[in-house]
Amino acid sequence: MSTSDQDQSVDTPIPAPDAGAAAETETETEAEVEVEDRRLTPRQARRLRIALSSVGMVAMAVVLGLRIASRSSVLVVGVYGLALILCGIVIELSRNGRTRLGSWLLAVGLVAAIGSDWLLIP
Repeated sequence: MSTSDQDQSVDTPIPAPDAGAAAETETETEAEVEVEDRRLTPRQARRLRIALSSVGMVAMAVVLGLRIASRSSVLVVGVYGLALILCGIVIELSRNGRTRLGSWLLAVGLVAAIGSDWLLIP
């Protein structure tokens, strides 16, 4: 609360804006509504992150299966196993409302898994 809010008594009515200001506010509000319609709600963002993490988890499981079939290595299991765990952590973070952290973690983790596969695994 600002000091000007504290100076007014509880029963003091708030003055209504004039008609010109109301018309400007209405057009600004319509523009804001259009922008807000394009943004995801927090629930939609959580569901999107959970879906992306689930798709990433399935993809990593398929790649892990293919890589183990071609060459069995502890390093392959380690890299893709960590990627699977990372996808599970991101799903749990998204369920708890930490979607931005989950998005960054998913992006960095999957790039690290693919990069380590390319660099470390012969």
